[in-house]
Amino acid sequence: MPDSAAFPEPTPLEAHPDYEHVTATELQDLNNRLQSLLKLRTLPISMKQFRTLDEMNAVQGLRRPKPGRFHTMCQLVTQCRMAGFTLGITAENVRPQSNCGGVHGIDLPDEATLDGTHMTGVWFENQTAACAHQTEMPRQVYGTYQATVVSPVRTGRLDPDIILFYGTPAQIIIFVNGLQNKRYRRYDMSITGESACADSWGKALLTKDTSISIPCFAERRYGGVADDELLIAMPPHEFKRGIEGMETLSKVGLRYPIPPYGPHVDPSEGMGASYG
Repeated sequence: MPDSAAFPEPTPLEAHPDYEHVTATELQDLNNRLQSLLKLRTLPISMKQFRTLDEMNAVQGLRRPKPGRFHTMCQLVTQCRMAGFTLGITAENVRPQSNCGGVHGIDLPDEATLDGTHMTGVWFENQTAACAHQTEMPRQVYGTYQATVVSPVRTGRLDPDIILFYGTPAQIIIFVNGLQNKRYRRYDMSITGESACADSWGKALLTKDTSISIPCFAERRYGGVADDELLIAMPPHEFKRGIEGMETLSKVGLRYPIPPYGPHVDPSEGMGASYG
């Protein structure tokens, strides 16, 4: 069974090699520029974790989920990205002792979750595979944080740990191209499988680096994620870098939506416009 104490401490945002502080006002402007560039269907959202409930409760315009009702974390994220809510989430709002709170470190998954019992015979044929799935999931150390708040970037209510948004594969690759425009690096996806929130906001919160993921069955069934949506999560300075890079690419005709050239046409004319 995974030992919760064995999971790494979250990386401080300031420790990222490319870190620069991006203010809430800057993020609001960047949000508008992103929407102009990619025409996203739902709102980009900020996510921040809090060590105390008093810090969480100080957030302007904070809503809390209805007492006595449990949600998956992806449902609460979707309430934010679709309805525009600023939500304060604690252990009492998510399914008790599950991965939903466990990924954020605001709740401790029970033994039957961590040792794979719950998923054996469901997602995995045997408990060895189910336990290995739990062992490899990115997860905050339990007790590090008391709450997570999600809020649309456009509100400017958070100085976020990360920003995330859902997009089509075409939108996500254009954003990645923007990230790579000024300073190239390779971006790799990790795929946990079920519990993919561990790969998206979980991994980004833990590492303070950009994470790209394929939303899982539960995100699509309960969180309302569409068939054609991927998720990208990143620290604020990467959000800024991606948008500025996309604006540069747009000036040379590389922008979204991508007009199809056609599979039966000589591509020389189209390529010649870019490469000479």
